[in-house]
Amino acid sequence: MVYLREDERIDRLMSVNLDIIQSHTVFSFSIDAILLANFAQIPSHDRASIVDLCSGNGAVALMLSGKTKSSIKGIEIQERLADMATRSIQLNNLADQIDMIEADIAETTQWIKKDSVDILTCNPPYFPIHSLSKKNPNPYLAIARHEIHADLDLVMKVSSDLLKTNGKAYIVHRPDRMLEILDTMKKYRLIPKKIQFVYPKKGKEANILLIEAIKDGSMAGFKSLPPIIIYDENDEYVPEVRKMIYG
Repeated sequence: MVYLREDERIDRLMSVNLDIIQSHTVFSFSIDAILLANFAQIPSHDRASIVDLCSGNGAVALMLSGKTKSSIKGIEIQERLADMATRSIQLNNLADQIDMIEADIAETTQWIKKDSVDILTCNPPYFPIHSLSKKNPNPYLAIARHEIHADLDLVMKVSSDLLKTNGKAYIVHRPDRMLEILDTMKKYRLIPKKIQFVYPKKGKEANILLIEAIKDGSMAGFKSLPPIIIYDENDEYVPEVRKMIYG
């Protein structure tokens, strides 16, 4: 029996028929995690090495487990979030497939061998730290959303270190940092191959960016995929997004 803390609840990941432990005071996954898990092209066989960086409470790792038989390792620096993820893994009897490692991503290669990973996903902190930064007062959310422990350069360096040649990285981020993201990827031999913009509604600016990159990939063949729109004119999920969420 998996225990719950006073501020925790169990939610259902409908698309993969799994349960996840969440907390309104600590961390709950957002639509970004669902979009990333759906965007990532994961082999269904059991021979791939898959890593989820900045794993939070394990939402992406859990959703990926429904797409593959391969092993998945999550890296999460926050003890409380890593513990929530570990208990969710136990709750779903997935300890043989998913391993949650509590560690700073800067130390990831102490846990996972360099040049050994086939597929990498990451939902990193979005907001850079500078003198005018207004950080979330909740320390758990501040670390998850602001580049306190992991900035863009570190995320791309570690991703490149881990991936095999031709291994694929899938990143979700913000469109306003796209040029910086693309430059940093190329700095670390991650060649962008696909991008997809996500819009909250028609007529609104994109607020989410999905990127696929291949380590040491060819410069040819870059694709911009059709946009995703989250809500229709009645503020209901469009069918494509509803399918991502509910299966």
